Amino acid sequence: MRAALDEVGEKLGRYIRLTNYCSGLCMPEIAAMGAIERLDMMLNDSMYGIIFRDINMKRTFIDQFFSRMVNAYAGIIINTGEDNYLTTADAYEAAHTVLASQLINEQFAYLSGLQPDQMGLGHAFEIHPELENGFLWEMAHAQLVRQVFPDASLKYMPPTKHMTGNIFKGQVQDTLFNIVSTVTNQNIHLLGMMTEAIHTPFIQDRFLAIQNAKYVFGTMKDLHSEIEFKSGGKIEARAQEVLAETESILAEIEKMGLSAAIGKGTFAEISRTPTGGKGLAGVISKAADYYNPFPQLMLPTQVA
Repeated sequence: MRAALDEVGEKLGRYIRLTNYCSGLCMPEIAAMGAIERLDMMLNDSMYGIIFRDINMKRTFIDQFFSRMVNAYAGIIINTGEDNYLTTADAYEAAHTVLASQLINEQFAYLSGLQPDQMGLGHAFEIHPELENGFLWEMAHAQLVRQVFPDASLKYMPPTKHMTGNIFKGQVQDTLFNIVSTVTNQNIHLLGMMTEAIHTPFIQDRFLAIQNAKYVFGTMKDLHSEIEFKSGGKIEARAQEVLAETESILAEIEKMGLSAAIGKGTFAEISRTPTGGKGLAGVISKAADYYNPFPQLMLPTQVA
């Protein structure tokens, strides 16, 4: 795939990035292969496997550290999966859990040697379309994430949960998503598909999605630098509300520990236990003479 994209990129006169998933029970192995084959992005969350794939949390926390260390060393951008929380939890009520998870993911990323511009922290445009002022709340959430992580390569996901199969309304929902993305300066923008919830998108569906995004990004290119959010207005107030809720839930997590918080279903309303899930048999205690040379070789001095 890398060779094929390089060939096409040469014809187009631009570099084309290659992405893969660095998840499951072989996160370090996938990261190593990605480094060898010159991948550019890896979905590499610290908790996604625990919550959505029922992989043992001890196994996941170990594997995410090593795999992210490899990705950091190879200069690969990681993506996190907080957007998935909003497919099972309400996007308005659970907005603070997304920000809390992003802050946790950021700290795990720093421990693995990742720099902010390698952190594709994820979130999504998933508020119910019928919620009054929903567009304002989407704008508030996206702008809040942008300001909390000014140097991160934010990953913004399109609406999926409330896509109904009505392709005309779906195209409008994707257009609103594109507007929020460009106004709040998101970095990694995943295209919304008008045929979401109908079938795997055909090439013509993808083409229309690209046209939609290019039109919005072009016609609103500098809008973000021309407008300000009203001081004390609804958008600012909503952002402050989510931020306060995030601080509160992080304080609770600090008291009980991350494992207990996951056990309570804090994220995505899904509960997991430290001894449950797949892969625990692959976790063993370190021997007294255990030695791993890679952190010393691969981590930045200030992290190691």
